[in-house]
Amino acid sequence: MRDATEAWVHEMNAIPQGMIEKLMGMNPDDWTEVTKPSTGDRVYVYEIPDEVDSTTHEGEVKSYNDESELYCIELDDGKLVSAEADDFEVEYDGVLPMWGTMWSFGDSADDWWLEEDDGIRVMSDCGFRIYESEEFGYFFGIDGAGYSFYEEHWKPLYKARGLQWHDPQAEEDYQMHVVKGYVKRKLGNKEVWCDTNGTAIKEVGFSVQNQG
Repeated sequence: MRDATEAWVHEMNAIPQGMIEKLMGMNPDDWTEVTKPSTGDRVYVYEIPDEVDSTTHEGEVKSYNDESELYCIELDDGKLVSAEADDFEVEYDGVLPMWGTMWSFGDSADDWWLEEDDGIRVMSDCGFRIYESEEFGYFFGIDGAGYSFYEEHWKPLYKARGLQWHDPQAEEDYQMHVVKGYVKRKLGNKEVWCDTNGTAIKEVGFSVQNQG
């Protein structure tokens, strides 16, 4: 999956953030950040409901309800409030993401997914900040540094996008052997993954969900 994710990312257009800054400066009214609030975001709530006696307007997004379109926010004093997207503001460190490179999709199918198939919310939940230019389209970046972007952002996005470019058996071998340290052993006429104590964990090529 890591190889497939890398191949997908390499098809995208990598753009120096300085170029985006210049384009924004030339026509600021053409640009809008369309990132959706997501779990873990620090926010400032403009108005606290009357029934909540709170000492602060700052807090953290805990969840989002698709049906009501309301966010559950835990204020710094421990109080919980429900708020619409217009009732609060996410506290970012800057107008643009921290990392100095931004991207746009290289495939029109990805652009369609981003705009029409709830892709903006999915990308936001995967830790991306997304910007729309009426003239140039969509661009996105990562507001972080000092950790694996592939593990924390790109691979979750690859899976959320529903891509299936990887070999499922190769992915299982990698996760079970390299990541978890399991080994393959014969058990009767079957091949199974075993832990370091020799305990059978699951049949090779047989998903945990299908084990009855």
